Amino acid sequence: MLILLTNDDGVYAPGLAAIERELRRLGEVCVVAPATEQSGVGHSITYLTPLIVKEVYQGETRWGWAVEGSPADCVKIGITELCPRQPDLIVSGINGGLNAGINVLYSGTVAAAIEGAFFGVTSVAVSLQFDEHARFDKAARLVRRIIEQILDRKGPEPQLYNMNIPTTALGETPAVSVVPMDVTRYGDRYEKRIDPWGREYYWITGAPPVATEGHETDLSALAKGHVTLTPLDYNMTRTPVLAAMQPWQFDLGGLQSEDDSEDDRARGTVVRTQRRMQQVVPSDQDDCLAGDPESSHQD
Repeated sequence: MLILLTNDDGVYAPGLAAIERELRRLGEVCVVAPATEQSGVGHSITYLTPLIVKEVYQGETRWGWAVEGSPADCVKIGITELCPRQPDLIVSGINGGLNAGINVLYSGTVAAAIEGAFFGVTSVAVSLQFDEHARFDKAARLVRRIIEQILDRKGPEPQLYNMNIPTTALGETPAVSVVPMDVTRYGDRYEKRIDPWGREYYWITGAPPVATEGHETDLSALAKGHVTLTPLDYNMTRTPVLAAMQPWQFDLGGLQSEDDSEDDRARGTVVRTQRRMQQVVPSDQDDCLAGDPESSHQD
């Protein structure tokens, strides 16, 4: 089996090294990970600048590739350019910090797994509750055991999974709960501060949300110390609403006359660029920077 391994904590993250050692027991591992930490970047991709890729070695042996891009970039270029063939499995992690509840939408770890699912490859995002002294080696052994059982039991179609491990699950024989993601909004708050130059800035704060009452979710299961496993889907279409909207007929008559009126009003509008321009002055004058071609300031 060929396994593409990535993460969002960076190619030198301890969680990546720990899971790589365990996944080698399942097959060949191709490591393609961000050169630097990319936490919270979601499903961003690089297309306006070159994507720099560098080989990473352990001694004389190539260990993997460092990509100066996002986790989704790593999976995309890993599948299309770097892996010897299409992978049979994609694993993203082990992330340092849980990616449960609505955080799934922000997570670079989960986004990498979603990118793998785009290519029709079974993909697993893996996250471990944050701890300054995280036991990644033990978590990696647990993850490998769960992945083995997923592959044995899943159907023939590729599937996308999100796995979260609380630290308490590493001290005993843990339970695994197959649960939906919680969609409770985080209580985001911002702390206003002043930097050394007197400028205001904001730092996001806020505790994780309380699990939704009434049914089990990833947040409530994690609070019980269970490992959570959630099957995900990247198709965000709300099918019932789509069906209800099918009979809608939209009236767009008279649109041309509205366009003509807008054109008439626009003719009386002057738009000035806000770009600041540097003005070149003769050498016998003081240097100056002009914010507007019609005015300048001299010392």
